[in-house]
Amino acid sequence: MRLVGAQLAQLRRNAGLTQERLAERVNAEYDTIASIEQGRRPLKRELAVQLDEVLNTGGVLTIAVDNMPEMDKYPIWAAEFVDREAEAVAISSYENQVLPGLLQTPEYARSVFENEIPCLSQEEIEQRVSARIERQVVLRRESPVDLSFVISEAVLMDRLGGEEVWRGTLQHLRECADLPGVTIQIMPFGRTTHAGISGPFVLLETADHEHIAYMETQRGSQLVSEPSQVSVLARKYAMLRTQALDVEETRDLMDRRLGET
Repeated sequence: MRLVGAQLAQLRRNAGLTQERLAERVNAEYDTIASIEQGRRPLKRELAVQLDEVLNTGGVLTIAVDNMPEMDKYPIWAAEFVDREAEAVAISSYENQVLPGLLQTPEYARSVFENEIPCLSQEEIEQRVSARIERQVVLRRESPVDLSFVISEAVLMDRLGGEEVWRGTLQHLRECADLPGVTIQIMPFGRTTHAGISGPFVLLETADHEHIAYMETQRGSQLVSEPSQVSVLARKYAMLRTQALDVEETRDLMDRRLGET
């Protein structure tokens, strides 16, 4: 991805164009061109074709995109996911072990990181907590993002950090459920069918209407852009939403849990 970005930057300079001017010529955002050149965003084929025409490259960029290994299109690092999450217009998240990072309180996040093995230093924990909370600005954008969460009921039952942290987290979750654009659904115990048994995942739609999936494992993470693979996860998520409690039932469940404490 960085190589393609460097190629684009050189071709643009050879043509005597600034990033701003090139963006205008291909009807793209300046930030899109800048991010591609910096290796932070992949070059999509449709845009590569336009750039080849404008820069008169003879199809160099299109060929590079067509032959780019999947792992180079999307580096397997959480940082890449966070960058895309910040720009997303829609986010759908399924979790069965912990609350999604966008819904965690500082205390809950700290408890999560305190359970890491090998243990993190206090400085590392605080840095990660701070970074996680900063991501939550997406919850309160001026133009609300379409945010959907399906969360296992088991997450509500665990007491990470103790009773006080748990109650504060549940209260925060209940407040988030009332935010504009936010939909929270609980997957109840006792299901005889379950579309999420293969584990948690996140679906993103970017400002460029690119659909991406993100999954974490014990030792890493993966961004998936292949349309057929993203489609499978999108269908799973649609099924999860039909299997989970609806929005009103979820709010009632959280209210009951809060009333029991």
